[in-house]
Amino acid sequence: MQLENFAESKWVAASGGLVDLPSAITGDIIAQSSSQGLNFEAMLHHARTIGGPNLRKLTFHDRAYLLKDLAIYLNERKDELYDLSYETGATKADGAIDIDGGIATVFVFSSKGRSEMPDDQIYIDGNLEIISRKGTFLGQHIATPLHGAAIHINAFNFPVWGMLEKLAPTFLSCFPAIITPATSP
Repeated sequence: MQLENFAESKWVAASGGLVDLPSAITGDIIAQSSSQGLNFEAMLHHARTIGGPNLRKLTFHDRAYLLKDLAIYLNERKDELYDLSYETGATKADGAIDIDGGIATVFVFSSKGRSEMPDDQIYIDGNLEIISRKGTFLGQHIATPLHGAAIHINAFNFPVWGMLEKLAPTFLSCFPAIITPATSP
């Protein structure tokens, strides 16, 4: 199986440089992977000009519900993730930390987004403050989304949890992300 990359809103097969990913159990090749052929400059441009503006149209609650949908989707398919995890030499306990822990993290951020954040595109931080002596000058902290893109390089030892623990808060805070796995040593 050749793993593909999801980049610029589409699945992209590598153009070469495939690396064999062997089973830690049998030594058989279970997949091949490469990032050769990806245009990282175009990916950043896409994140900044397509991903970011589309995320900024959504409220915190909208993004939280999308995270919940992702967690439900992954939870319904976690047996497949466990089967792949075993091929890396991981035990059931390792998989529980990685797979179930990662999915649970997404559920937590979804819940926090719905219970602790406003159903709005901005976040009001603190109360209105009187700044002038006579109350003619007032101040209010308002957090608005940053523009740009986050780059996450995920450790090889917890591929599910490591990615999801970074993606969930990044997505909830309205920031597009490019996530790439680190290779094993």
